[in-house]
Amino acid sequence: MKWDTPEKLKGLLCELVSWESQTLTKGEQEFSKKLYAKFQLLPYFQENRDYLQTVEVEGGRQVVSALYRHPKAKKTVVLISHFDTVQIEEYGALMPLATLPVELTQAFKEAKGMLNEQAQKDLDTGDYLFGRGVMDMKMGLALHMQVLERAIEEQWNMNLLLITVPDEEVNSAGMRQAAKHIAEVSNHYDLDISLFLNSEPSFSQDPYDLQEYIYTGSIGKVMPAALFYGKETHVGEPLKGLSAPFMSAFLATEMEWNEAFVETVYGEQTPLPVALKLRDLKEQYSTQTPYRAVAMYNVFLMKRSAAEILDLFEQVTVRAMEKCQARYDEVCAKMNVHPIGQIRTIRYSELLNYAKQKLGDDEVEQLIEEIIAKADLDERDQSFFIADKLMIHCQELAPAVVVLFVPPFYPAVNSSDHTLAKKAIDFVLQASKPYEIPLQQVHYFNGISDLSYCQLSEDTGWQAYEVNTPVWKRTYDIPFDHIATFNAPVLNVGPYGKDAHQISERLHMKSAFYEMPDLIYQLLRFVEKETANEIDET
Repeated sequence: MKWDTPEKLKGLLCELVSWESQTLTKGEQEFSKKLYAKFQLLPYFQENRDYLQTVEVEGGRQVVSALYRHPKAKKTVVLISHFDTVQIEEYGALMPLATLPVELTQAFKEAKGMLNEQAQKDLDTGDYLFGRGVMDMKMGLALHMQVLERAIEEQWNMNLLLITVPDEEVNSAGMRQAAKHIAEVSNHYDLDISLFLNSEPSFSQDPYDLQEYIYTGSIGKVMPAALFYGKETHVGEPLKGLSAPFMSAFLATEMEWNEAFVETVYGEQTPLPVALKLRDLKEQYSTQTPYRAVAMYNVFLMKRSAAEILDLFEQVTVRAMEKCQARYDEVCAKMNVHPIGQIRTIRYSELLNYAKQKLGDDEVEQLIEEIIAKADLDERDQSFFIADKLMIHCQELAPAVVVLFVPPFYPAVNSSDHTLAKKAIDFVLQASKPYEIPLQQVHYFNGISDLSYCQLSEDTGWQAYEVNTPVWKRTYDIPFDHIATFNAPVLNVGPYGKDAHQISERLHMKSAFYEMPDLIYQLLRFVEKETANEIDET
């Protein structure tokens, strides 16, 4: 076997990490090809070529799909991972070593000042391996490759479908495409999915947290956004207009750290909302006041739907604009200037319908396609500029704030009350005791994961999301119909590491190469027995 020992597993990880694969780079495009070739070295896939596939993803990238199929089994565990990483610029002079874990770890011994205090202590122990992607999450992929090889070698009475994707770190285009593929493969081979298992690393709950975690769900995320459309004027006559930055400041004050958006479920709490973008759309200097601006906010979800978040965001925006209006009216009264009007708060869906009635469907479609055709805009900018273009043609609605959604959307998923998930968690907690791992269950993985596209809750509020996301079904979509065909719990069981997305990203080697390989192996053999029992009972 190629990956059956700790030493071989470490070698596999270092090879995977050395294949630099930052999101939206050539390396990400090449990674899938290298991995596909790696799987082709296994005799099983030489004999069963149809079980090894790649699936095209936008931007010249590919999902890699590897199926171990028992000839008589239907029950299937889907192994989920991603192979893209965030950038490596923060490594500075050590950037050439950022994807060479052994060499980087050694180099840090001569450059400890680049690391935070805790990372320096961990470096001195010799227990950690540093490098971009060692923790998030190429070790998870390596663990899945190892257990897939073991299943093939031991001829398990259960199927394993390994799915590893690009673009988890930006838009999850890989997993959104993979969801369609999983549904198609399941239908083609008559597979019955029992479990989706991700192996993202255990994320600390705070900077000094030494606990390790397994997860029965994944936190959701949605990004409500706003286009502020005021009234232009000369700086010499400021009250004859209304600047968009002035309007946006009131919403920023209301939205940032707004506790109304916090959810508490199973005793766990979502982080506070924060702004991810706030800027005006003025392209060059002039003495005309900026009258268009945009803002987008990060909001985490557990039980709330996208529709509920939009309702709440709209309420907050109305309140913010009432305060903005009051302040503007107050100054106008003092300066004996007549106000330009009342600020509206409207949804993108309302703006779109208004524009279609005014301009006609064909002209509106042409305006939208002009924005989509601009190659230098990502999905978020496309969304803003579509709304902006429509408002330019509907200025009679101004001053106004258009509330909308911008991608990506990660629905929250949770399987804490699912019978198999509960049994699996109990089993892993018991199996971990000989290793004396400080392991405990968390109900929602707090790092955002591709498990969001493996389960569909009863009410994601996706209809409200669709009609208020300008790029929906144009440059961004989620295959809700395919995901609705899945009826299996989700789990995340992965290695212990620290400081994902930081220069000090590191992996605990005992956890990665000794403990987790055994625990994931035992977990899957347990699931195999449990699902076999289901068959016997029926």
